[in-house]
Amino acid sequence: MYLRRLMLVAVVIIMAPGCASKRYVDENVARLEARLDQQDVRLSELTETSQQALQRATDAGVLAQGKFLYTVVLSDDGITFETDKSALSGAAQSRLRGLAGDLKADNRNVYLEIQGHTDSTGPTEYNRQLGWQRAESVRRYLHTQGVALGRVATISYGEDAPAEANDTRDGRAKNRRVEIVVLN
Repeated sequence: MYLRRLMLVAVVIIMAPGCASKRYVDENVARLEARLDQQDVRLSELTETSQQALQRATDAGVLAQGKFLYTVVLSDDGITFETDKSALSGAAQSRLRGLAGDLKADNRNVYLEIQGHTDSTGPTEYNRQLGWQRAESVRRYLHTQGVALGRVATISYGEDAPAEANDTRDGRAKNRRVEIVVLN
C-alpha cells in the first residue's frame, strides 16, 4: 500500500505544473486513491464470485468421480416447468417423493447431481439463473423428503443442453426440465 501511494505521489508531482501546491498534490492523490479503492472493492467482489464458482465446480467434480447409476428426468410424462417458472408441479412432487422413497429403500450411499435446464427464450444469463432455481427447488423438495443435503449438488446448464429443438412449443416445453443423475 505504501509503495502504491508513493507511486501515485510521484505521478501527480511529475504531471503537476511547476508551481503545484501541496494541497493540489494531496487532492489529486486522494482522488486517485479513491479510484483505486473502488477498483479494489470490485476486484474483491469478482474474487468472491470466482470462489463460489470454483466451489460449485469442485462439488460437481466430486460427484463426477462416482460411478454413474441412472438418471431421472423431470420432463417425462409431461412433468416440466412452466415458462419462466421454477415451482414444482404436483406431478413433479409426486415423482420426487417416489424417488426419495426409492433412495431410502435402496439404502445405498448415493450422490445426486441435480441439473437445471431451460428453453432458449430469454437472455443466456437469465436462463442460467432460472435453470439453477429449478435445480434448487428440486434439491429443497428432496431434502424435505429426507434426502441429505450433503449428498446433493446442483448445477445449471440453462439453455446450453437442450433435449429437443427449441423451434416448436413442444420442444421448448421438453427443454424446461431438471435431470437428476444418481451416482454411487
